[in-house]
Amino acid sequence: MMTLTTRHLPVLLLPLLWTCFVDAAEPIGQPRQRRQNPAMAPITDVAGLPRVLLIGDSISIGYTLATRELLAGKANVHRIPTNGGPTTRGLDQLDAWLGNQQWDVIHFNWGLHDLKHINDHGSLVDVAKGPVQVPLEAYRKNLQTLTRRLKATGADLIWCSTTPIPQGAKGRVPGDEVRYNSTALKVMQDEGVAVDDLYAFALPSAGDSGGEID
Repeated sequence: MMTLTTRHLPVLLLPLLWTCFVDAAEPIGQPRQRRQNPAMAPITDVAGLPRVLLIGDSISIGYTLATRELLAGKANVHRIPTNGGPTTRGLDQLDAWLGNQQWDVIHFNWGLHDLKHINDHGSLVDVAKGPVQVPLEAYRKNLQTLTRRLKATGADLIWCSTTPIPQGAKGRVPGDEVRYNSTALKVMQDEGVAVDDLYAFALPSAGDSGGEID
């Protein structure tokens, strides 16, 4: 049986990313239909297999089920029971997400929600109508705090770089993810955390969204 470590999970996740990224975009003007996502359902561990925790936004929600299928018989793949949102949500909820469980691998990301533009009520708005939710320096500090908290679990950590912002995505500026990724990479290098560069993988296929990223 393969022992799952930080060397394996990035390679296994890469083929899933871009399909999930496209699925996460919703056309502007169409009402959202929220339904229970099976990716959020808790799983029952198979004894003897390593325990993996996925932390992230709708991109990670999109690849959760496929990752579970791909790692069936190799790992118990859990995810947080919600959209991970910005780093501020992580700071508020990380302890609850981790619980009192032992994790062998934690694959995590924050970014797309930090850099989105919001109004005074916290709602996504056009870029000119509100500031970014978490400015870059605050993002760096938040991410450093979160990473150190995750390191304290003793799990192998994998940082997942933020995927490209397509042209036409509401409330986000294409290219801002590059600045946030650069900041995150420095944090991960300083903390000795492995990096799953999903940004680089997805970039050749990035195009116009015409919609909103959740």
